[in-house]
Amino acid sequence: MRKGACLGILIVCGCMKVGPDYRRPELPAPVPAVFQHAPESKAALPIEGRWWEAFHDPALNGIVEKTLAHNLDLRKAAARILEVQARLRGVSALRHPRLDLEAVVRRERRTTAELHVDSGNIVRSDVTRTTDSYSLSLPASFELDLWGRLSRSEEAARADLLQAMENRRTVAQTVIAEAVTLYLEMEALERRMEIVRKSIESFRRSLSLVENRYRRGLTSVLDVRQARRTLARAEPLLPPLIQELGIVQQKLAVLAGTYPETRPSRHHPKDYFKRMDPVPPGVPSDLLFRRPDIRAARARLKALNAQIGVARASRFPRIRLTGRFGYASEDLERLLSPSSQLWSLAGGLVQPLFDAGALKAEEAAARARYAQGLADYAGIVLSAFAEVEGALLTRKKQMERRKRVMRFLEEARATQKAAEKRYRRGLVDYLAVLEAQQTRFQAEETLVLVDLALFTNRVRLHRALGGGWEGRFVSPHPAPSPTPGG
Repeated sequence: MRKGACLGILIVCGCMKVGPDYRRPELPAPVPAVFQHAPESKAALPIEGRWWEAFHDPALNGIVEKTLAHNLDLRKAAARILEVQARLRGVSALRHPRLDLEAVVRRERRTTAELHVDSGNIVRSDVTRTTDSYSLSLPASFELDLWGRLSRSEEAARADLLQAMENRRTVAQTVIAEAVTLYLEMEALERRMEIVRKSIESFRRSLSLVENRYRRGLTSVLDVRQARRTLARAEPLLPPLIQELGIVQQKLAVLAGTYPETRPSRHHPKDYFKRMDPVPPGVPSDLLFRRPDIRAARARLKALNAQIGVARASRFPRIRLTGRFGYASEDLERLLSPSSQLWSLAGGLVQPLFDAGALKAEEAAARARYAQGLADYAGIVLSAFAEVEGALLTRKKQMERRKRVMRFLEEARATQKAAEKRYRRGLVDYLAVLEAQQTRFQAEETLVLVDLALFTNRVRLHRALGGGWEGRFVSPHPAPSPTPGG
């Protein structure tokens, strides 16, 4: 009965875990149900796993897929996961018994003093003997996890693994966002190059028109000089754009894990802006909690919380069971005979008595590290909300700016047509035509830059909302789950 009672006590103690259990941290500030600057509606934003497809550009989709397959930062993050997985297996192994194979061959030479009788006298002499010994055994050891020190260590290791996985998703989002942004910058440069080429061609036609009118005596040499000056000022604008395009293409190639090559620019349709899906109204704030950096911060909190239990359990006794079974003999041929068999069982207890407060200080340090992690988590959440609200506000104001730029571009085009028509009729001088042409092309370039700002802000919005490549949605208050991090 006593043995059974002791065994029951050990089993109960083995299930005990000292230290605080992990609880999901409270948010540092009240969270609205819908973001402040989201489009007004009660409709919910659909879950977009492959959010870059909102641009409806097959070339962009191919670049993202290639980047995900060959990016070196993603490979490094994947290797990091393998490292943490291996570490978790090592920590989990400590909760199981350990069994070793031990084989020892020993030769020993010893000199001893012996007494014997010689002719009635007691004589002392030294005798040297050389002996051989052989042993083959299976030593085993096992630590009873009475206070949950080992289980808390495994809990922390599992949280570290979840954090590494979420960090990999963060890297993936960063890489995707960078690839999409570079592609959008490349498209904007190509459109600006089209505008410059079109302006150069227009200025050449205008120069030809002015020279014909000059030869006919219908205009002055000043108009010819002004036309030539405008053309000469427009032609140097193209090489820097080509250079910048090549640099962006090289960056994009390196991001995709390929050799940094350049290629000629492409032609783009005029209605490219309409290809991008609009932001749905009523963006719920819950979407923010699918961000992998927030999930990684929660996983880190869980690991830090488990480390408090590890430090706490280190202040309690440790019970270690050891055993050995094997054979030992001085004769190799009789090593495995029953008469050479040996075995042993032992149990040991270690209780820290005096360490000048070192273990208590370590527990206090673990609690302080958890407090630091809690502050980091709160800062990450607030910064994430700021990123989303900033992206939504930027989108709203950039859309207003685009409407005004479109109105300005329409007026610039109409002014150019009117100026050219009046110039042919001799009603205005050529300076009015040049000013109208330059204003029109500047308006077209401004529109390209505004569209680029809208596109890149859309990328920032998706990244801020956690619209990652795996397309998961995680509520901030899901049902209890045994998986690390919740």
